[in-house]
Amino acid sequence: MTELPDVAQIRYDNALRLFDEFVQRTVKDPDATALRGLERRFAERLQIQPSYWSQIKSRSRQIGERLARQFEILSNKPLGWMDQPHARALGTAMLIDRAPPADAPTEPDPTQPHDEDERFVVGLVLSYYRRDPQRARTRLLDLLGEVLTPAAPPAPPPSAGDERSDWQRAASGVAPLKRKR
Repeated sequence: MTELPDVAQIRYDNALRLFDEFVQRTVKDPDATALRGLERRFAERLQIQPSYWSQIKSRSRQIGERLARQFEILSNKPLGWMDQPHARALGTAMLIDRAPPADAPTEPDPTQPHDEDERFVVGLVLSYYRRDPQRARTRLLDLLGEVLTPAAPPAPPPSAGDERSDWQRAASGVAPLKRKR
């Protein structure tokens, strides 16, 4: 009878798997320098400090229940994924998972993030919204309203020799002087 690994070991293995997947999607041929930068980006994606990720990798910190759920959400994994063992492919660092069910959709959902950068932005917005929903809603609508509002058409070029209209255009952008007391 084989002994099952404990939850801490399973979560550790799955965290390394998430990092491997992140590296595979981000860089074709990772070298040591690229990996250091990727570890920082991976930690940011999971909304933890890079030093905390380093402690997890060195096994001086374990992944608790809350952090496991955070990893799953930010990595678009199903609830409980971090607690289930996933087999490793022989002879590689690449990890394999069970095949998707036959009824799984083949086309990506247009409402879901498509790449790491989109997932990172969505994660940031969600964490901001969860901290202060009303303020986040107001600020995000202000920001997106500015970005999504169509730009005004360019002003027609000034006609040559019309000094009065040039003066009026220049003066329209200047606040009036305050009166002396």
